[in-house]
Amino acid sequence: MAARLLPAAKFLIKGGLAGAAVYVAYDQGLLGSGTEGAEALKKAQETLPPAIQEWTNYLGWELPPTPKFDFSISGSWNKGVHTVMSALSVAPSRACEYTAEGWKYLKDLVK
Repeated sequence: MAARLLPAAKFLIKGGLAGAAVYVAYDQGLLGSGTEGAEALKKAQETLPPAIQEWTNYLGWELPPTPKFDFSISGSWNKGVHTVMSALSVAPSRACEYTAEGWKYLKDLVK
C-alpha cells in the first residue's frame, strides 16, 4: 500500500512546489507588466549580491566579484520585438518578390 502512495505523494509535492514558484513569481511582479518586471529585476539586482555575500561568508567560500553590466534587458527585449514585428510586416511583400524571382529563374532555365 505504501508503494501506491509514493507516486501520489511525489506528484503532490511537485505540484505544491510548482504552485509556490508561480505564486512567488506573481507576488514579486514578474508576471505583470513590463514595468513591474523591470522593477522586480532591479530589486533582485539590489538584494541578491548582499544575500549571496552573507551566505558565502557563512560557508567560508570566496567568490570572484560580480561583473558590472551596463545592459538594459527591457531595451534589448523591445529592440527584439521591433525587429520581429518589422520582419513580419514585410514578409508578405518579400514572399511575393521571392516567388516572382523564383518563377523568373525557372522560366529562364526552361528556355
